[in-house]
Amino acid sequence: MSVRALVVDPSASAAVRLTEVADPVPGPGQVLVAVSHASLNHGDLNDARSGRVPTGAVLGSDAAGVVVQAAADGSGPAVGTRVVALTAGAFAERIAVDVGALAEVPRGLDSAWAVALPVAGVAALRSLRAAGLGPGKRVLVTGASGGVGRFAVQLAARAGAHVIASVGSAARGRGLTDLGASEVLIGLDGLQQPVDVVIDSVGGPQLVAAWDLLSAGGSVQSVGWTSGEPAVFAPYATVGPAKSLTSFVVEGEVGADLAALAESAAAGSLAVEIGWQGSWDRFDEAAKALRERRVAGKAVLDVAAG
Repeated sequence: MSVRALVVDPSASAAVRLTEVADPVPGPGQVLVAVSHASLNHGDLNDARSGRVPTGAVLGSDAAGVVVQAAADGSGPAVGTRVVALTAGAFAERIAVDVGALAEVPRGLDSAWAVALPVAGVAALRSLRAAGLGPGKRVLVTGASGGVGRFAVQLAARAGAHVIASVGSAARGRGLTDLGASEVLIGLDGLQQPVDVVIDSVGGPQLVAAWDLLSAGGSVQSVGWTSGEPAVFAPYATVGPAKSLTSFVVEGEVGADLAALAESAAAGSLAVEIGWQGSWDRFDEAAKALRERRVAGKAVLDVAAG
């Protein structure tokens, strides 16, 4: 049997094409999920063009759907359970998922909203945790209108931080105050006081400027690089009171964090914004909108199961 999937193809317009691949065979600690929705991230677009995901391999990390085959070892959710997962090769009609990589979707939370949580939500939660988030901290979130950014603003504000949201335009900043931002800035214009934490998804010159604003003992978490521009530090920029610039990637089992995020979203204490939604047949359109920064929040793909 075969399933439809979005695979890497450098000859395609968006380096991705919809085709058929072999039906996955789950291992002992995996469930088989029939996918209803997937979520597109900037990292997926980079994976397709950078060679990190080989030609012909299924792309994607975020998926939501229903368990159609339980794990053979008895772990994980039962058949019929709605789940959301963070797993490689997520953009397919059926996927085999480690039980530690998924969480049950709570009643009342639409799967299209749940699928926005894995990469963006877990990255926001864990990067803030790694940076030492706490009440009264001054937290700068760059690219704050994007998926990671909007979740980071909310989670930092909920922890009692003073949140500064940096966006590319006034239009991109709409709604961030309602999510908990104390300040909304275009770029870093007007920001002069030091910050304790930076969650950066832009990279390039803005990363350099954010580093210069970081207080002693502070932390920059580099969670993305949507600018595609190099970051050039002036001589001696890294000499002085101790502070850190840390690379970031989501590693290890995510089930517990994903479950906590899903529960918060279901309860209404964590807002999910979908800025683009459509059939996965329109992948090129979604990718173009994401690259051109026309998506506030997340881009969600509706997967038509075969």
